[in-house]
Amino acid sequence: MSRKQIDPQDGRAALRAWATGETSRSVTATAVRYSLQLLSERHPGGAVEVRVPPYGVTQAIAGVRHTRGTPPAVVECDPQTWLQLVLGNVSWADAVGAGRVSASGERSDIGDLLPLIGRDAA
Repeated sequence: MSRKQIDPQDGRAALRAWATGETSRSVTATAVRYSLQLLSERHPGGAVEVRVPPYGVTQAIAGVRHTRGTPPAVVECDPQTWLQLVLGNVSWADAVGAGRVSASGERSDIGDLLPLIGRDAA
């Protein structure tokens, strides 16, 4: 089953809107889904599952791919934290240290992959 891809123009517009304070469900959902899409495009693979409930999940990073059950590495956080990480508004270390990110398993430290888009580029 293939997922519908977010058009890059729509995704960037949602990220810009979110970054400037527009936090409607529609804008947040599009921004999260587009940023997860970017993560999996830039770092393809299935070694780490990144979950941002309720809006999306993706598998990324080269390595052993799981096919069922709990994956060997999981990163999970709320949409606001994820988008702050994506835009560079908060560091991975600070978000993990504050308990805003749950990261378990080998290779779940994705701090070196973030931010995906700088604040000014959104």
